[in-house]
Amino acid sequence: MADVTPLTTQCCIAGGGPAGLMLGFLLARAGVDVIVLEKHKDFLRDFRGDTIHPSTLTILQDLGLLEEFLKLPHDEISELSGDVYGTVVTLADFRHVPAPRPFLVLVPQWDFLDFIADHARRLPRFHLLMETKAERVVEENGRIVGVEVSQGERRFRIACDLLVAADGRHTTIRESAGLQVNDIGAPIDVLWFRVPRDAERHPSRTGGILRPGAMLVMLDRSSYWQCAFVIPKGSMDKLQAEGLQRFRERIAAVAPFLTPELQALASWDDIKLLGVQITDLPHWSRPGLLCIGDAAHAMSPVGGVGINLAIQDAVAAANLLADPLREGRLTTHDLERVQKRRRWAARVTQRAQVAVQDEVLSPVLARQDAPQAPPLAVRMLQRFPRLRRLPARLVGIGVRPERVETGPAHG
Repeated sequence: MADVTPLTTQCCIAGGGPAGLMLGFLLARAGVDVIVLEKHKDFLRDFRGDTIHPSTLTILQDLGLLEEFLKLPHDEISELSGDVYGTVVTLADFRHVPAPRPFLVLVPQWDFLDFIADHARRLPRFHLLMETKAERVVEENGRIVGVEVSQGERRFRIACDLLVAADGRHTTIRESAGLQVNDIGAPIDVLWFRVPRDAERHPSRTGGILRPGAMLVMLDRSSYWQCAFVIPKGSMDKLQAEGLQRFRERIAAVAPFLTPELQALASWDDIKLLGVQITDLPHWSRPGLLCIGDAAHAMSPVGGVGINLAIQDAVAAANLLADPLREGRLTTHDLERVQKRRRWAARVTQRAQVAVQDEVLSPVLARQDAPQAPPLAVRMLQRFPRLRRLPARLVGIGVRPERVETGPAHG
């Protein structure tokens, strides 16, 4: 095992996801020396959320990057619809949200991350180390002063004024720092897979399909469908025991037009399990350490808000910490301000997700037959179209949206 000379930086960020890359970019842009650690060799992973919401598009506009970003191949969603027991309904209308671009953008998350990373690499104070895993914190006299990392067989330390855990719900940094998380619980898991899309036979619609005992979410990717099939928590082993053909039949019963394309699911390797978690970290920080994104509050996939909430955390952290970091006067109080600013928004969002899971998803999965009429909330959305703006606002803008307040460094 080879040793490498230790590195030193003002801020080291564990995790090259949306929160970590955005925070690294914003801090480096403001003149803070930053190292971002990403354990994989690239950002190409299927199991990532792909929705960029109006709140994030507003942040990109703040940075002067929105028009360039929208030149990437993407789809724009102005309305979210659903097939509820055979009735197609509109659930959210984004055309009236207060944002420069009132729509959802569907784009592979690796394209978004590559876009942010490419711009960040142009900054002299930004450093991205790929295939570099954050292993554990380095602590001295009760303060986090760095992180032990690995690059293949090499091991070394990075000393820093601030270590940020942005390494997701399976964070190693949070655990090694001794921070305890509360598991709020989730009654569902999600199976994530893709099947080809036949443009002539298939509808062009992004949304969900509800049937007794089943829910399927389909994201239109032009040439393929990115699908999420909701299942009761812990039922994956039972599905596998029933066999792959039986699984294909379950999907075909929900979306019959997919029947020929489901043969593309050749093995269980083509189907990824997302063990849904909703967690809350009571204390986001210790001296020298801050947790953001899923490391601080793992979200359910309900509403697809996790990415955008993590980015809001990053923007708030940069707004509050850039000056203290750059000037060498960072305090524990500064870190606590980030949690004070963002935890309430995360908790409100999680409560809404829990309500949807408990009041909508669990009853749907437990049903054996279709109700005589769609749920009351769905009927109200159809009768009063203006009500569709409320779920659009909650999903597209969220609770306490952030704006970029840091400017580019001079000199």
